[in-house]
Amino acid sequence: MIGRRWPGRDRGYFTAELAAGLPALMVLLIAGLGAVSAVATKAQCQDTARDAALAVARGETPPHGSHVEVDADTVTASVTASVPLLPKVTVHATATAAREPEAVR
Repeated sequence: MIGRRWPGRDRGYFTAELAAGLPALMVLLIAGLGAVSAVATKAQCQDTARDAALAVARGETPPHGSHVEVDADTVTASVTASVPLLPKVTVHATATAAREPEAVR
């Protein structure tokens, strides 16, 4: 027969384990959300750099926030942005496009 467990013998253990484990869980959650945010920001930078390179290659104006270098036959656009959840982390993307014949002349 199993003896009855009397209340009060392990009083406070759950609270202590929660107090120790909750900060670790929050750090992991913030790190995971920061990683997802960094990947999304990198994809947005890549899209903006690609759009800027193609726009300048066609003779249009580049999107705001992009740095464009134009060579004889190519256009290179680069975009840098900070990650919203991790403000000290920045991501960078570069795209290159060939200039259109009408824009070269």
